Amino acid sequence: GSGGGQGGPWRPPRAQPDVQGREMVTEVPADVKIEVDLSFAIANRIDALIKKKGLTKKEFADSIGKRPSEVTKWLSGQHNFTIRTLAMLSAYFDEALIVPA
Repeated sequence: GSGGGQGGPWRPPRAQPDVQGREMVTEVPADVKIEVDLSFAIANRIDALIKKKGLTKKEFADSIGKRPSEVTKWLSGQHNFTIRTLAMLSAYFDEALIVPA
């Protein structure tokens, strides 16, 4: 699975100036890119399923006992979901959020 909850939201690596003072963009490690892609894919999937049910974010949050601000964080693509939360959401929507390999 993904790493634990160290630090805050993901931030891109800072560019380092080269000897002429120009900035060189540092390569994003593959695992970081995959993590970011997965986070946004899950957020987009939740958003689509909320809309499919015809719910507002507040109605959805109320129906699962969460604060609307937490749902907003989920939909931002910057939340590190636990397996428990993913399972709860899959059960709530009666649809898989992610397809196991």
